Amino acid sequence: MDGFGTNSGVIIRAATNRADILDKALLRAGRFDRQIHVDLPELQDRIEIFQVHLRPLRLAADLDIKKLARQTPGFSGADIANVCNEAALIAARNNKTHVDAEDFNAAVDRIIGGLEKKSKVMTQEEKHSIAVHEAGHATISWFLKYGNPLVKVTIVPRGNALGAAWYMPEERQIVTYEAMCDQICGLLGGRAAEELFIGAISSGAANDLERVTKQAYAMVAYYGMSTAMPNVCYYDSTGQEYSFSKPFSEERAKVIDEEISKIIAEQYQRAKSLLIEHQDGHNRLAQTLEEREVIFTEDVEHIFGPRPWTSRTDELLKESEVTEKQAAPLSNPSNPSNPSNSSTPSNPSNPSNSSNSSNPSNPA
Repeated sequence: MDGFGTNSGVIIRAATNRADILDKALLRAGRFDRQIHVDLPELQDRIEIFQVHLRPLRLAADLDIKKLARQTPGFSGADIANVCNEAALIAARNNKTHVDAEDFNAAVDRIIGGLEKKSKVMTQEEKHSIAVHEAGHATISWFLKYGNPLVKVTIVPRGNALGAAWYMPEERQIVTYEAMCDQICGLLGGRAAEELFIGAISSGAANDLERVTKQAYAMVAYYGMSTAMPNVCYYDSTGQEYSFSKPFSEERAKVIDEEISKIIAEQYQRAKSLLIEHQDGHNRLAQTLEEREVIFTEDVEHIFGPRPWTSRTDELLKESEVTEKQAAPLSNPSNPSNPSNSSTPSNPSNPSNSSNSSNPSNPA
């Protein structure tokens, strides 16, 4: 990288997914001094990527590409291509002439959770325990303002999981204290349901408890969201972390442990209170899950009624549609021969001249 003249016109480009381990000499001025951070595709990006990979496929008429994009947060372009290929294979195995939403849902489930293991033998008691656990997650998330919208709940074993609740995660740029508490409360819903309605807890909540503990630790030690330790952050953004020594004393470590336990205990009691309040609905949900093994949003809505909060993703899609609609007239040059662009006063009977065409409440 040395010896180039000022007029040689040589540009060197490189890409890495581990920028934290690059030699510092590479990043000095005159070397790789232009850095472009490429994030994973956001919702609108995923919609456009899906449109590219869906072109060769014969799709069902009612397939909603926007819903597919919402179901795949954190997916890269290669992951989306894999989903499309997997969905086409599933449709072909079932002798379908078109790839429909069911095939894409199965493809996403297989990529995220692994293959179904319907041959795994379970007793009726184990099946009941799993149904109560998963119904607990679904019930709690339905009544949390910042809970992720539910897609489906299943007690069919898949990968290492005996059951799962699938959500449509919200892609938030910032996460508030209340939203993090709602996430913890939702994760504890399964364990709380076991304790309340079975009278015994199981090892099925191991993954939930791991995520809860990490979330609570981040709130206390990284985000300064603790009442005993406000505005304190022990996160090392250099990526080196603290290998040989902790950045806090043993007394402070004790406070961190106490605050983590306090947050988790509060949200656990909150989860139990919500389940007691909606006990009848939870029992109906668990019974339906035992009978059918898989239930969807419509089944939960039939039991509990419509969810009282609008999804943030729905709001973003609505704003995007409004923006596209408002920008459409600007992209079309005026044509004197086009009567819709003439200066003739608008005719209420002609929708193309109606003043409601730019109204956000009017669907695109």
